[in-house]
Amino acid sequence: MIDVVDYGGGNVGSVARCLSRLGADFRMAGSGAELAASANPVLLPGVGSFGAVMRALESRGLAGAIPRAVASGRHFLGICVGLQVLFEGSEESPGVPGLGLLEGSVTRFRKGKVPQIGWNRVVPVGGGGWQEGFAYFVNSYAAEPADGSATLYEADYHGPFCAAVSRGRVLAFQFHPEKSGPFGQGLIRRWLGAVQAHNTVP
Repeated sequence: MIDVVDYGGGNVGSVARCLSRLGADFRMAGSGAELAASANPVLLPGVGSFGAVMRALESRGLAGAIPRAVASGRHFLGICVGLQVLFEGSEESPGVPGLGLLEGSVTRFRKGKVPQIGWNRVVPVGGGGWQEGFAYFVNSYAAEPADGSATLYEADYHGPFCAAVSRGRVLAFQFHPEKSGPFGQGLIRRWLGAVQAHNTVP
């Protein structure tokens, strides 16, 4: 069973359809209390501005519940802004703290048309058997991890940027795997496999 965080926004519908296609059981968790009462893996989809998402998480008690869930060893998957809020802050919303699960910040693209909308090639950084492919992005900002070893995938948009991060049982994609065809669906399937094996993301 997967707890899909429902904070009143985000791409919950497309994520739910993808999980259904993969045969995964899931439920919506719309409050910190619901998340705290469970030991299920956590999936945080995100659409919108950094500040708006953080305020919505705060208002529902989720901004504290998510870090506690991760600290307890539960698997976590973030999508789009669900990756960005893992960091300490973002240029998009100065003064608004993120969840702080990863050191670093989120910065705006300096070149090209913003937002980047469409398909872009993603390339794995390091080993682990991750495959390169093409993924669907809608983003004006990209994370800059303080520890480069947290970067799992890179993409290029007038320069390289972090397209995914992985640290322990935390995995997050800047792109939308649920909208990225067989390649993206395969990434979510791999995460579900790690969840079932109770392992760190391989």
